[in-house]
Amino acid sequence: MIAETVCAAVAAAGLGIAAITAYRKRFLRATRIAAYSLVPLGLVMTGVVEWVADTAFSPTAWAGFGVLGAAWFLFMTTRAVERRRGGTGKNRKEAEASRTEAIAPAASAPSLGRGSRPAARPAAAPRPADSGKSGADDFSDIEAILKKHGI
Repeated sequence: MIAETVCAAVAAAGLGIAAITAYRKRFLRATRIAAYSLVPLGLVMTGVVEWVADTAFSPTAWAGFGVLGAAWFLFMTTRAVERRRGGTGKNRKEAEASRTEAIAPAASAPSLGRGSRPAARPAAAPRPADSGKSGADDFSDIEAILKKHGI
């Protein structure tokens, strides 16, 4: 009963402050203040305040919050341990299998990992004699490197 009275008083005071703010030609701020001041009144009218008051003084409700807290703690502890280990065994096996599938077919030998053969290199096309391009304008070397790495 006291909580409902306090919420109604807060709503009335907030609406009064909103009226004064609107009188000062700050309509956007007044509207925002009115919206905030109506929230406690709406909570009282829907019965949320009564439910919260009943829950706050109930030992069973506090025991339930304790159980929820313990469950949250256990969940977060297992997540932290799983992250430190690098995931479960099943996740590690899946990651290992997908790692080899993600490599581009024409990737260079170092990116393939241990025990693989280097890829056969295509023969370089003969370059025409200086056709008026300077060395800085010729990007064929860069293109060859990008193609080698599958980019």
